[in-house]
Amino acid sequence: MSPTRCVLWMIGRYRATGGGRRWFGIDCNFEPSCSAFTEEAIRRHGLVPGMRLGWDRIRRCNRHDAVCKCHEPVPDRATPGHSHLKRRERAR
Repeated sequence: MSPTRCVLWMIGRYRATGGGRRWFGIDCNFEPSCSAFTEEAIRRHGLVPGMRLGWDRIRRCNRHDAVCKCHEPVPDRATPGHSHLKRRERAR
């Protein structure tokens, strides 16, 4: 099994067994959920760029100041304009 298929399988198992609500007692503040976003990002952009987009999204999820679900689809391209790359450039 390829690494990409293995990661997608793990995401599928996480979602099938209840996701964040069951495992961590939390609900995602985004639509689609962080796991669905990460799965789609990996399918569109490949394993490493998709995981970066997913990780950036998960870090922003479940902040206490969020009041509603925000719609945030997967971007068409993983470009330097995305927040995870901007933070990396500022750190240099």
